[in-house]
Amino acid sequence: MDARRVAGWLAERGLRRGDRVAVVATNRPGYVEFVLGALRSGVVPVPVNPRLPRAQRDAIVTDADVALSVGDDRWPSWVHAAPAELSPYPLARPMHFTSGTTGAPKGVWSGVFDDETAQAFAADERDLWAPEPGDTYLVVSPLHHSAPLRSAISALLSGASVVVAEAWDTGEVAGALRTATGAFLVPTHLRRLLEHRFEAPAARKVLHAGEACPDEIKERSLEVFPEGALWEFYGSTEGQFTALAPGEWPDHRGSVGRARPGRRLEIADAGADGVGAVWVTAPPGWRWEYWREPDKTARAWRGDTFTVGDVGRLDDEGYLYLAGRREDLIISGGVNVYPAVVEGVLAQHPDVVEVAVFGVPDREWGQRVCAAVVSRAASAGEIAAWARDRLGPADRPKEIVMMDALPRTSTGKILRTELAGGFAS
Repeated sequence: MDARRVAGWLAERGLRRGDRVAVVATNRPGYVEFVLGALRSGVVPVPVNPRLPRAQRDAIVTDADVALSVGDDRWPSWVHAAPAELSPYPLARPMHFTSGTTGAPKGVWSGVFDDETAQAFAADERDLWAPEPGDTYLVVSPLHHSAPLRSAISALLSGASVVVAEAWDTGEVAGALRTATGAFLVPTHLRRLLEHRFEAPAARKVLHAGEACPDEIKERSLEVFPEGALWEFYGSTEGQFTALAPGEWPDHRGSVGRARPGRRLEIADAGADGVGAVWVTAPPGWRWEYWREPDKTARAWRGDTFTVGDVGRLDDEGYLYLAGRREDLIISGGVNVYPAVVEGVLAQHPDVVEVAVFGVPDREWGQRVCAAVVSRAASAGEIAAWARDRLGPADRPKEIVMMDALPRTSTGKILRTELAGGFAS
C-alpha cells in the first residue's frame, strides 16, 4: 500500500487540508488505500453509496461541496504520482452522510484534527478493534459505511493485513473466517454464517453491531467463535458509546454493554420504566457537527454530551439496554411502545427468524403497533397468540404480516419506513 502516492495524486489536483473528496464506489482494491492516503494528508473523504439513485448521490456530493469526485466509473491511478509527506495518523474522520433508516441524509463533519487529537483518536479506534501487526482483518460490509471503513483503517495503521470482500457470499466469508483474526459483522451476517455451519479458529476479536442481536443467534455465535473473541458494541456514525465483552453477555442479556473508555452515559427525561434518551459524554476533541445543519447540531449537543436520538435505560452496574430510536417510538393511545422491546419478545418464539415492529397512523389510537415477521413455520395467528401471553395490551401488534425477508440497508439495518409504507392507515 502506498498512501503517500495517493496524497501526492490529490495534491497534484490542488486538494489541501480540509478539502473534501467524494468516493462513490463499491468495495474494490484500492478503496481503503485511497481513503487512508487522503486522511493522513488532511483531505476528508466523503463516502457515498454508489447504489443510491443518481439524484440522491448527486445531492449528497453537491451538499458536501467536494473539490473532487472519484468512483467506479472514474477510479484513479496514483501509481506514477509523486509521493507526499503523511501524518502518522489520520488527520480527520471521513464525512459520512447518515440518516439511520429514516429522514434526510446529514453529513457528520469533524473538521481537521490537530496532531494530539489525531493520535488520541487513532488510539481510541485501536482500543475498540484491537488489531495487531501480522493480523488479517476481514471486511465484508460496504466500505461506504462507517464501521467497516473504520475497522479497515485501524487495521492498516496497526500493521495488519486487510481482506475486503467485494460482495457478500456466505461460503466465501465462512472460508475467510478460518484464517481471519478480526472482523466486523452484523447480526444478519452471524445468522447466515450459523446456517452455513462456519468455523473461526483464528479469530482474536470479532465485533458485531448495527442492530439488536437475538439471544439465540448470540448464544450460538459465542459457542462457535473462540472463547473471548466475539464482542458487541454500540455506536453510530456520530460517535461511539459502549462495548460488551463475551463474558459479560450471559449475565446481561439484551445489553449493549457499558461506556467505552473516556465516555460517560446518562439517561435524560426517563419515564417510570427508566427509559429515556441516551446521551454520552464524548472524549476531548471528539466534537462533530451536522454539515450545514446548525439547528440539528444544537439539538444533538448539550455541552460535551451528545445524543443520536436512541432511547434506553441503564441498570445499577451501568449496562445500557436500548429500547429503540426515538424516531421509531410508537405512541398508541398515549402509551409509549418501544419496538425493540416488542421485537425481543416476538424473537423468542422458536420459529421466528427475524422480526421488525413499527407504528402506522391510526385514526383512533394515533398509531397502532404492527409487526413484520419472517418465520420457519409459525402463522400470523400463532405469533399473535404468543404476543398475547407475553405482552401487555398496548405492546401487542395489532397487525402481523408474514414475509420471506425483511427489507434492509446494505449493512443489514431494517428499513422500517419501507415496511410502514405498505400498511394502510
